[in-house]
Amino acid sequence: MMNKSEKYHKEDGHNHDHGGIFGKNTELYFAILSGICLITGYLLGKYGSISSSIPFGLYVSAYFFGGYFTLKEAITKISKGEFEIDFLMLVAAAGAAYLGEWAEGALLLFLFSLGHALENYAMGKAKKSIAALTDLAPKTALLKKGKKTEEVAIETLKIGDIIVIRPNSKISADGIIINGSSSINQAPITGESVPVDKKAIENLDTNYENHNNIPEESQVFSGTINGNNVLEVKVIKEAQDSTLSRLVTMVQNAQEQKSPTQLLTDKFEKIFVPSVILLVILLNFAFLIIDETWNESLYRSLAVLVAASPCALAISTPSAVLSGVARAARGGVLIKGGRPLEDLGSLTALAFDKTGTLTEGKPKLTDAIGFGGIKKEDLLKVAIAVEELSDHPLAKAVVRDGKTILSPDVNIPNASNTEAIQGKGIKAEYQGKPVYIGNLELFDDIDNGVPKEVAEKVHSLEAEGKTTMLIKLGIEFIGILGLMDTPREKAKETLLQLKKIGIKKMIMLTGDNQKVADAVAQEIGLTEARGSLLPEEKVQAIKQLAKQEKRIAMIGDGVNDAPAMANSTVGIAMGAAGSDVALETADIALMADKLETLPFAIGLSRSAKSIIRQNLWISLGIVALLIPSTIMGWANIGIAVAIHEGSTLIVVINALRLLTFKKR
Repeated sequence: MMNKSEKYHKEDGHNHDHGGIFGKNTELYFAILSGICLITGYLLGKYGSISSSIPFGLYVSAYFFGGYFTLKEAITKISKGEFEIDFLMLVAAAGAAYLGEWAEGALLLFLFSLGHALENYAMGKAKKSIAALTDLAPKTALLKKGKKTEEVAIETLKIGDIIVIRPNSKISADGIIINGSSSINQAPITGESVPVDKKAIENLDTNYENHNNIPEESQVFSGTINGNNVLEVKVIKEAQDSTLSRLVTMVQNAQEQKSPTQLLTDKFEKIFVPSVILLVILLNFAFLIIDETWNESLYRSLAVLVAASPCALAISTPSAVLSGVARAARGGVLIKGGRPLEDLGSLTALAFDKTGTLTEGKPKLTDAIGFGGIKKEDLLKVAIAVEELSDHPLAKAVVRDGKTILSPDVNIPNASNTEAIQGKGIKAEYQGKPVYIGNLELFDDIDNGVPKEVAEKVHSLEAEGKTTMLIKLGIEFIGILGLMDTPREKAKETLLQLKKIGIKKMIMLTGDNQKVADAVAQEIGLTEARGSLLPEEKVQAIKQLAKQEKRIAMIGDGVNDAPAMANSTVGIAMGAAGSDVALETADIALMADKLETLPFAIGLSRSAKSIIRQNLWISLGIVALLIPSTIMGWANIGIAVAIHEGSTLIVVINALRLLTFKKR
């Protein structure tokens, strides 16, 4: 079955991947046979002392082998009411035969068919980079049934099935590790060069219907490669819905989206081709004005027809887009077509969501300050004992990070009689004393409220963008905890790289309060931060920034930020390997959930724009050179077709340079 990228290439009129008696390279072999017949016929006719019918027969054979696939495609196009380059070449070859210039006609068809066969071979390299994605997924899985395993097709796997992953084998489905631990090579999906350590999920009873809530260290993706240990994985997505399957579909669909430059060249060709046909018709009557025969005027018009065929122009942009999208996919960046590929390289302003984009997306314990000589260790014992009984995200952060601070052998007493106070904190008993943990509002109605010096300490931490939790044991305030959604490890470094490559404005748009936004912005080096924004207010901010900057990208998680993404020049999703919404919403997805791949994507886009521009100058320059040369009679059909097909190969090879683009 034809995949979508092949379909695109066919619809664009430049697929020459024909089968035949010699297999997929039949067109190339036919082109070579055409050349052999042409050269043999020419040599026998010029230097041989044999009947002229033999060279003539060889020229006819050269016409057959060189024109077979050209005629085949022309008929297909004509049946759809389309007249394109293949048809123009056949007209020129037929005209040469009519004039008795069989050698030149055969040369035209030989070079045309050879050029397109080689073009197809070169373009195949780019298409293989896309097609290779489909080969990543294993065809079978080891399904666990009781104490036995059975090899089944991955299409038969259902959500909830348990599969066994052998060492050094591909993972068969998206799932959760329920038994075992290993290092997983996730490069096929996320582009990460270093294997990622994975382990079994701690709470098997939790229902993870929302896949975004699955701990990263316990989630695996189809097509990634297991390390040295056996794993048992619970399937969470069927084969057709897996991350790999969606990635392949998105990349293939990307080939069907034309870039702005390609749309412009399409419009140009609609005007250019009829103009050329009109010029060719007029040149047939040149003998009425200048001193030459009608045959000479016909030959001139056919040479112009060959020279003006916009083959290189037609292939210059699609080849660059295909190569750029393929290279991005290998680097863990999904670019959905030519428009975002070009637009990304022209940006000078970026807008970021905060949570999960510039920050880790989860609170961390940053401060534990004891009052009145209370040791940090004793303060954390109280906090952990109480918060262990709560399921609030802040409580979980206190327990998780607090235990990493304490020594493993520290004994933490039990708390009891917990009572959640909605929106304020928690109350419990600890070693026979009442304990309160919460915000300032919690203590407004308790005894004498909060002492001024304690309140000032709370306000000081909040000014740094931190969430505070006061702790009162008995009648004494014993300390304060500070928590914050901390910036990503590479966020500051990434923003510095973005500045170096010419991004002038980097703005945070977040629903968090302005103090938190300012604190994060100052720490990582943003140019501006806007806090307390609702989703619709983010959209208004993007529209306002777009007026100022003309082009702006919105980088977010693809869920809350979807409206803002839709209104930006380019929407970029973080962590698309775990988010269906991100893949559907964004123009570009950073599959590895790593902000540091953004400079690579922008650099690749700029290289793609540069190569597209180079290809346009090459293709249009050759046409501009050849048309007057053939009109004036300085170049014949043979020279025109040789230069013409050479330029087509040059633009394709130039585009293929994108496949070797390096991350800097």
